Amino acid sequence: MESLRRIEWRIIHLDEVDSTNEYAKRIAGNSPEGTVVVAKRQTAGKGRRGRSWVSPEGGLWLSVILKPGRIDPRLVFVGALAVVDTLADFGITAGIKWPNDVWVSGRKIAGILTEGKGIEYVILGIGLNVNNPVPEELRESATSMLELTGAKVPLEKVRERLLFHLGGWYRVFLERPDLLMAKVRERTFILGKTVRVLQDGEELAGRAADILEDGSLLLETPSGLKRVTHGDVSLRF
Repeated sequence: MESLRRIEWRIIHLDEVDSTNEYAKRIAGNSPEGTVVVAKRQTAGKGRRGRSWVSPEGGLWLSVILKPGRIDPRLVFVGALAVVDTLADFGITAGIKWPNDVWVSGRKIAGILTEGKGIEYVILGIGLNVNNPVPEELRESATSMLELTGAKVPLEKVRERLLFHLGGWYRVFLERPDLLMAKVRERTFILGKTVRVLQDGEELAGRAADILEDGSLLLETPSGLKRVTHGDVSLRF
């Protein structure tokens, strides 16, 4: 166990980049832990499973280089909890949609993507809709801080609060992963709900019963309990 490990943030500001995660991967080998890549715009923003992420100016698009010495799927929750806490700082109540999204009132406001290279580094990417307009075709499924508060939010202040919370939850991950998972359970709004999970082409339906210590989802199906390690969760049938 590491005691009180603190991260010193070193921020790289970019006007435009293909993807902050891709940029961070290119420099990770020679960059210290805590290096943050922030871009005004991404031309090829990434979501999970290679999906594109619309990233116009006004949103918070950043990737953090972490070097915990191990690959751990629970790192995605460090980002999710930090986003939830950041939104709370601005009066917005949000919840985690397992495994890597943050939603407000039934709509997505942020996504988290982790990518790693063995034990060398992990890139934690966060895309948060702040002042960017949500495309018309996504209005029913996505929202932004601007839409929720009715006013533009200082982007630098959002980034400052996000990195503050990210540093705190990263220390919890390193020192007390049991506490991290307890907080994830508290803030994951799908627990107890009937959901549909698409995992490797297989569709499972059942009640989201728990999130286990390793970060996997325990699904209560008609044929018994199923442990789901990854997949896309939908509450819409």
